[in-house]
Amino acid sequence: MKIFKRILFVLAGLFVILQFIRPPRNVSDSASTNDITSRFSVPPDVQNTLHTSCYDCHSNATRYPWYAEIQPVGWWLNSHIQEARRELNFSEFAGYQPRRQFIKLEQIVEQVSDNEMPLPSYLIIHTDAKLSQEQKEMLIAWTNAMRDSMKAMYPVDSLERQTR
Repeated sequence: MKIFKRILFVLAGLFVILQFIRPPRNVSDSASTNDITSRFSVPPDVQNTLHTSCYDCHSNATRYPWYAEIQPVGWWLNSHIQEARRELNFSEFAGYQPRRQFIKLEQIVEQVSDNEMPLPSYLIIHTDAKLSQEQKEMLIAWTNAMRDSMKAMYPVDSLERQTR
């Protein structure tokens, strides 16, 4: 029993020490000049849906929940956000090459249609981020319209994925 108390004391001490080692925050004070809204016309209802369901992981402006203050949960969230931003960052979207923009818009359609985004693990706590059928249809229609506008501006073969 004495050894159990010592182990518990050491673990509690490590837990307290871990609280002082925090990952950097993904918080921007101002809108990026490369935000998707600087490249595409984004209607208010689409923008609202993107902010509610996508921007926490896929932008430079994460709204952190209370549990992000607890380590190692904060590290896990930071890792997840960094990975998500590497994949798609709405705050930097206008800085992508046109082909990448076109492909990312296509992937948005695929992932929203297949209920892959927002992630089920995110929806457990962020229930307001769950997309209704109407929101899905709205996002898909808007995304397809943006892809069509790109097709009108660029040669289609310069936008589509290269197949080998």
